[in-house]
Amino acid sequence: MKGTIVKALAGFYYVESEGKVYQTRARGNFRKKGQTPYVGDEVEFSAEKDSEGYILKIAERKNSLVRPPIVNIDQAVVIMSAKEPDFNPNLLDRYLVLLEQKAIHPIIYISKLDLLADDKELDVFLDIYRSIGYDTAKTITELLPFLTAKTTVFMGQTGVGKSTLLNKMVPDLQLETGKISESLGRGRHTTRVVSFYNLNGGKIADTPGFSSLDYEVDNAEDLNRAFPEIAKVSHGCKFRTCTHTHEPNCAVKPAVEKEQIAAFRFENYLQFLSEIENRRETYKKVAKKQPK
Repeated sequence: MKGTIVKALAGFYYVESEGKVYQTRARGNFRKKGQTPYVGDEVEFSAEKDSEGYILKIAERKNSLVRPPIVNIDQAVVIMSAKEPDFNPNLLDRYLVLLEQKAIHPIIYISKLDLLADDKELDVFLDIYRSIGYDTAKTITELLPFLTAKTTVFMGQTGVGKSTLLNKMVPDLQLETGKISESLGRGRHTTRVVSFYNLNGGKIADTPGFSSLDYEVDNAEDLNRAFPEIAKVSHGCKFRTCTHTHEPNCAVKPAVEKEQIAAFRFENYLQFLSEIENRRETYKKVAKKQPK
């Protein structure tokens, strides 16, 4: 039989096939091969009547996320709160870099707008992201059409209200929500299981919250591509490998000065580039200290 893993919990994999969900385990040969089934995997499995089934084969994946461990995603809703915690363009850009690298379509959703006295400043940011080509939503009504017939993962900093949002869209979920810690300024981790739920003819996933993100971009070329507006303008740079820092005849820096590229986006690009270079230097130092 063929199906899709819709939930993974305590060594069990729940596979949906033709409207029915089967409880399965992975065969031991997957461990020998270093393979682990993930939610979203298309699999072949066996299922005897009234007994536990077994996953036999995992189909090739089109993409994957390590944290959360989920695969074959069409798009991701990045939830950013307007307040508590405050809207953070730097963190948002980290999510977008990860998704661009994975070729996963991002949708930016703003939560907790009711906590803002005035959202004009926030709208300025959203206008910039929309001009780049990103979809945005500030209400469930605006968000729902984007989810039709798609596999969507919800992600965001701890405390932004992912579970609250999903409970409103799918009341039967009754997901646990956590209050913001006044001392830490962030929410408790309330989501422990990655699961798919049916909505709008598609599937959505609630994922564990976290307050930092390690993106998998490790070179300047990939980082350049992960900022679409910078990548577009960089075709005019004299050097194909231009990092837009010190090279002559760079097309990006003048575009920033002319406000064709938002200054905060370029600053975030430079910060991420510096982090990549620092990691490389650290790896080099560690490698030199290793005994030969």
